Amino acid sequence: MKTLYLTRHGETMFNRQHRIQGWCDSPLTEHGRDQAREMGAILRERDVNPDAAFCSTAERAGDTLELLLGALNPAQHLSYTRLKGLREMFYGDLEAQQDFLAENDPEACRTYYLQFGGESSDAVRDRMVATLTDIMRAPGHDCVLAVGHGGANFNFLRAVTDPMPILNAGWGNLTTCVYTFDEARADELPDGQGAGPWNLVEVIRLPK
Repeated sequence: MKTLYLTRHGETMFNRQHRIQGWCDSPLTEHGRDQAREMGAILRERDVNPDAAFCSTAERAGDTLELLLGALNPAQHLSYTRLKGLREMFYGDLEAQQDFLAENDPEACRTYYLQFGGESSDAVRDRMVATLTDIMRAPGHDCVLAVGHGGANFNFLRAVTDPMPILNAGWGNLTTCVYTFDEARADELPDGQGAGPWNLVEVIRLPK
């Protein structure tokens, strides 16, 4: 059984300004950098030792991953790969706008952004499942650390299981979902109810 640690990037300038942030980017705040180091220390205490690391193509995800890896094992210098498949949802014309324009209801969000030229949440779910399945099927990827985004990671979570209890308990920056992946069932699609190759085993959050 393989293990995936899928985490959200640290706080960014747009997060602080309450702006919608999808394919557009903004830098980590100093607090966001501290959050990444703190989660790296938490994973180090748990003896997490990734053999592969990935992130989206956004600068905020790459910077978070570098800080995580530096705190996790400063001597290892593990290289990582950026993948477009791990990008945040595309919000179309609402990119960088104030977040009161966003749709927060997960069901309504499935098609809400299409009218603005953005993605559906089902499209995000499907590309996250395809990307992460390809990652975990690769030889030697027994323990993988990946940095993605709040919306994209949420849509992967809902592909695996009911996401609402996890969302309601807190979905802040650096929230890390720990999944197992059964390679023998890799050709199966998750059904959102726990069947398939993926299983959520734990959610790690930063202390408040």
